[in-house]
Amino acid sequence: MVLLMASPNSTLAPLRHPLFRAIWITSLMTNFGGLIQSVGASWIMTSIGTTQTTALVQASITLPIMLLSLTAGALADTMDRRKIMLAAQTFMLLVSVGLAFMTYQGWLTPWVLLSFTFLIGCGVAFNGPAWQASVGDMVPREDLPSAITLNSMGFNLARSVGPAIGGAVVAFAGAASAFLINAVSYIGILVVLFRWKPQVPLATLPREGLLAAMEGGVRYAMLSPRIVAVLLRALLFGIGASALQALMPVIARHEVGGGPLIYGVLLGAFGVGAVGGALCVTPLRIRFKSETLVRFWIGAFAVAALGVATSPFLPLTIVSLLLGGAAWVIVLSTFNVTVQMSAPRWVVARALALYQMCAFGGMAAGAWLWGSLAQNYSTSLALMISAAVLSVCLLLGLRMPLANSEALNLAPLDRWREPDTELHIEPRSGPIIVSIAYTIDDEDVPEFLKLMEERRRIRRRDGAHQWRLMRDLANPNIWVEKYQTATWLDYIRHNQRMTHDDARITGAIRELHRGEERPVVNRMIQRITGSVSPHLHTERNYGEPMTDPTRAS
Repeated sequence: MVLLMASPNSTLAPLRHPLFRAIWITSLMTNFGGLIQSVGASWIMTSIGTTQTTALVQASITLPIMLLSLTAGALADTMDRRKIMLAAQTFMLLVSVGLAFMTYQGWLTPWVLLSFTFLIGCGVAFNGPAWQASVGDMVPREDLPSAITLNSMGFNLARSVGPAIGGAVVAFAGAASAFLINAVSYIGILVVLFRWKPQVPLATLPREGLLAAMEGGVRYAMLSPRIVAVLLRALLFGIGASALQALMPVIARHEVGGGPLIYGVLLGAFGVGAVGGALCVTPLRIRFKSETLVRFWIGAFAVAALGVATSPFLPLTIVSLLLGGAAWVIVLSTFNVTVQMSAPRWVVARALALYQMCAFGGMAAGAWLWGSLAQNYSTSLALMISAAVLSVCLLLGLRMPLANSEALNLAPLDRWREPDTELHIEPRSGPIIVSIAYTIDDEDVPEFLKLMEERRRIRRRDGAHQWRLMRDLANPNIWVEKYQTATWLDYIRHNQRMTHDDARITGAIRELHRGEERPVVNRMIQRITGSVSPHLHTERNYGEPMTDPTRAS
């Protein structure tokens, strides 16, 4: 009841929405199941494998996330996200059942275990982008930042006590029981997903091909400064911040002279700090800009790393880990929010997948780097260098600050309509070449060029190629924007992707246009010379300019 009565400015506010609440709770259970399974896999590997194969257990789960995230994001943007989540969760349930069966039968070998954990990692990779992108379909935009933070809090809550529960299960019932518990943990979310009937927009265009969707996602992200800033800083933060978690066992054993109990205490301290940070992040986000928040907490994480590196006694180490856990969630959830708020719905899963690849890639690279430094030099030195990397990430914010994207209106403009053409045309026909002529006064040229630079970025980001801006030599007041798309279908997609925020640029350019008529649009299809087709007047691959003086597109 307390959760349901949370104020709108609370991190818990999204739990007032029944669908999100149900999926969040059942996802929390799958997080617990996944961590219990991970403990069981690591423990049984110590009995049947070597130190090297034991270390590969975690890698076998995270590697698919690196390899498959972009593919998963493209599928989540072009298919029904609910069906993808259902398929991924069902697949992980079946794999977990198979792993439990193989363990009960005594058929488990190190490479069989690694294969099963790799398959579970594949399920996680395909479920992640679809789940994260679906949050925007479950809660209103104003609750989206809190919902994203709640997801992080749920994972860290499970991580705080999940390993301890997993250890108890393995100790009393064996690793096979841990695998079976993980299988059972998927049932709740499968039931919720089966009952969820989302309103899927009616598709007016054919589904985009997988490779084209992946290319489009990378192109959109690379041509979106807001997203590029997050990707680079998430990569650096992942490298620097991974040191505390990667070196936690070494810290427990050698830095504070403890055993398994102390290791559990340190893990719990980091997890408790993460939960506390998640509860505080929404009020902090209301008071401070995203960049201010991220800079402060990246600095706080660097302080935490230095605190652990120089701590002479356990209480200071615990306090430092509490601070590090809070900083971990606040920074990563702010990065996640910025990505989701900076991408329209048609590409949001791909943007999240790229963010996930950068963050996880940084963590994987960092874990290897800090482990090598700790082994060859010292744990304290590794932690100090990680604090230096975090300082670089903080300073990068001076050059690439996070944008406040909450005010952006990235809903489709939905004003453009496919024009009529004199020639018969097919969706696959092309290339399509579009030119738009503007009349610009001399005094408006500097502002016009500034706006057209932004227009160029938007055109290329949404799928146009070979964008050019030309000036008429005979009449210098005439400026012509020209670009092309591979096919007529690509041209339609390009125009349907324009958002309300993009329309500001279009409107500002039109205000500078001084012609009596609106800018003249010519749509042309490229003609192949050297041969004459008997179907010249009906085939789409040939033709004359298609002109519409009333609509600039």
